[in-house]
Amino acid sequence: MAEVILKPGREKSLVRHHPWVFSGAVREVRGRPAPGETVDVLSAEGGFLARGAYSPESQIRVRAWTFNPEEAVGPAFFRSRLINALEVRETLMPGNGTDCMRLVSSESDGLPGLVVDRYADYLVCQFLTAGAELFRATIVAELEKLTRCAGIFERSDVDVRHKEGLAPRTGCISGREPPDLVTVREGGLKYLVDVRGGHKTGFYLDQRDNRACLARYASGREVLNCFSYTGAFGVAALKGGAHCVVNVDSSRAALELARKNAEINGFSHADVKYTEADVFSLLRQYRDRGRRFDIVVLDPPRFVESRSTLMRASRGYKDINLLAFKLIRPGGLLFTFSCSGLMERDLFGKIVADAALDAGREARIVNVLTQSSDHVVSLSFPEAAYLKGLVCSVW
Repeated sequence: MAEVILKPGREKSLVRHHPWVFSGAVREVRGRPAPGETVDVLSAEGGFLARGAYSPESQIRVRAWTFNPEEAVGPAFFRSRLINALEVRETLMPGNGTDCMRLVSSESDGLPGLVVDRYADYLVCQFLTAGAELFRATIVAELEKLTRCAGIFERSDVDVRHKEGLAPRTGCISGREPPDLVTVREGGLKYLVDVRGGHKTGFYLDQRDNRACLARYASGREVLNCFSYTGAFGVAALKGGAHCVVNVDSSRAALELARKNAEINGFSHADVKYTEADVFSLLRQYRDRGRRFDIVVLDPPRFVESRSTLMRASRGYKDINLLAFKLIRPGGLLFTFSCSGLMERDLFGKIVADAALDAGREARIVNVLTQSSDHVVSLSFPEAAYLKGLVCSVW
């Protein structure tokens, strides 16, 4: 087995079981490992630290599979890790009427580069790294045996694969092709999911608990759902008794699917409106017209692509939250989120606080939100806690 030798003093994160080895920490590579091939990572003194997948194209040169020198990486390893991940989800979500969830969450489940989401009878997988790519066939075979799903669809079409030297790939890789729209259940509601071409793997599974939180506050209120995508927050608000929901998105196709999601749950057109628009521009129009809402939901796409864009993204978050504060009636609520992993929670809170100050509004945090529990976060890998949210009471 090839070996990756670290520079002196660069082993501290691995000793704490953080799974990443950056290229700058590597002193030398012994052997000629191919992309994804398993290597041992050794300290400058030659002590074993981890066994992981080698990625010569990435700044993250090795992603650790295991920190146990006795554990081989092969079919039995992947079966064991997948069984553990599935058992965790069974414990977290027993009999709650939900058939869509994240089954495998990459590094936090000890399987770097692998994401597996369940949508009713189908699985959607993402193989994001050279290591996951190399063991793709093994992983698919084990998932077939463990889940007995109707089909497995691949959505390895995200930018991170380019950093690993991998081309994007999508398509059915096992069993039946999923239908154009898969019907799933979540907390007594139904949603139609486009697993073939929708955002992420088709649906924002990470917002499940936060949709339920919105429903608890929505009774009798007028809700503005910004960046609504397929309207899941809007449907949850209607279930909670919202008087009216306005869904806003720049995608006509997403709004049409939002309309279908309202219809299959029995909500009338009088209860919900659909506006195709740029959210920033529309919020300014609402501000200028004196339009007001009881609840505003801000769930924008990721603004921060790299550390070099953090300041620009911060200005975007500040702008949109400031506009939202101006639209909320006294006693109303702001649900505001950032899904950018590089946006730290404290910084996001400061941005929202500055936005309230500049808007001339007083606000108090009544809930601190994060991703749903199936999107687990390893204590050794805090980067997995990417979703940040606040519910603010506004006066």
